[in-house]
Amino acid sequence: MIDEVGELYDYDRLRRRSAAAIFVPRIRRATLVLGGHQSREVVSSAPGTVFDLRRRRGGGGAVLLRPGDLWVDWWLPSGDPRWSSDVRVSSLRVGQWWATALTRVTSLPVELYRGPFESGGASFDACFAGRGPGEVFVGGVKAVGITQWRVREGVFLSTVLLARDGLDITKILRLDPSGEPVHFDVATLAGLGLGDGEELLGHVTDLSGPWPAGPNTPEI
Repeated sequence: MIDEVGELYDYDRLRRRSAAAIFVPRIRRATLVLGGHQSREVVSSAPGTVFDLRRRRGGGGAVLLRPGDLWVDWWLPSGDPRWSSDVRVSSLRVGQWWATALTRVTSLPVELYRGPFESGGASFDACFAGRGPGEVFVGGVKAVGITQWRVREGVFLSTVLLARDGLDITKILRLDPSGEPVHFDVATLAGLGLGDGEELLGHVTDLSGPWPAGPNTPEI
């Protein structure tokens, strides 16, 4: 049942915020985050795999978050100049912040994907297997996934660049009904030589600002 999975944030509290905010959660332990409309039935009972299970509001597939991942979220209330009523425009704006920041820290080609949503075929349930408007690719490989949750009060945009190889998610999701392994490439902080990502985070924060109180760093 979908309702058996705890929510990632206190979304009711979030939508009462009148000011824009950037959140940089610090992940303490492996957490599989399901998309807002995903059933927990996509989760396999793989032996020996330990993780928390949470759900975000918004679309998209599951993502496995682990300590060290660079996870950045934004709350933009409807009165903020960075808010847009257009779903595509919102994703492209956030993706452009990431793309510009990445060009400052890597010499590899950085692409902001502007095309239609592509599910990734049999691996639709995994976020990094597909592609959508605003998502960012480095050297032709997906680096930043984006999802958003829209309500009357504003829009919440969630993004992540994984610290290291994210293929472990293939062990805990039922990605292919045939039982065949599903593989997809992911650009990571380690693979791009970006260390802990703090320099990159600084650029993303500055490009998306201003933020009067600075980033928030809740622990998940």
